[in-house]
Amino acid sequence: MLTETDIDLKPRHIAIIMDGNNRYGKQHELGKGEGHIKGKDALDPVVEYCREVGIEVLTVFAFSSENWQRPPSEVALLMHLLSVTISEQLPRMQKYQIQLRFIGDRSQLSDDLQAQMADAEAQTAHYDAMRLVIAISYGGQWDIAHAAKQLAAQVQTGQLAVEEITKEKLGAYVQLADEPAVDMLIRTGGEYRLSNFLLWQSAYAELFFTQTLWPNFSAEELDGMLKEFSQRQRRFGKTSEQVASTTTN
Repeated sequence: MLTETDIDLKPRHIAIIMDGNNRYGKQHELGKGEGHIKGKDALDPVVEYCREVGIEVLTVFAFSSENWQRPPSEVALLMHLLSVTISEQLPRMQKYQIQLRFIGDRSQLSDDLQAQMADAEAQTAHYDAMRLVIAISYGGQWDIAHAAKQLAAQVQTGQLAVEEITKEKLGAYVQLADEPAVDMLIRTGGEYRLSNFLLWQSAYAELFFTQTLWPNFSAEELDGMLKEFSQRQRRFGKTSEQVASTTTN
């Protein structure tokens, strides 16, 4: 397993699409919703590993804006599990000095869940070992549209001219604008798509896809991905020669 000083190139921000809970449940002939419960339990060792190796931010996709279209019984179960997850994570955040944050459209969530989220954020706001971000009722397109509305309002009131709009100004209003951009985006479950997750923030993320269903995903597999990440050349539009020159200077 890696340690904090084992690799030269390490992501500051990892994002994970935790896919495959339902398929795991079916494969193991579990009761309805049991796959999601197994998926909830898989998060803890991954969080602990990220803290151990010095990852600054871990963002996980718990419930998308599109997930509201699922059967009401499954939505209700997922909302319950989110509440349970927050309750279970809070003492762990306190133990490991991890800040807990949430992103997404909270207006669709129950008042109780919104209050629970706000309380967890307030209680952990001063921790600085790592940030764990849980995306709930989140969609990348919603995020960008929401940011655009902020700029449109400024244009409407005369605070901002249309020609003054830049990607930097728009980027200042997307979720997690105060965090490093996503360096490494992982999707479990064998699917090869982003599913509307952190579209703006992941513009230059290194993508990793695995057939492993989320409940089976382990710190050991993440460790292997980090080793591969450290071998990739991140050019950000430059040539390989330019990157090599910058690295050696």
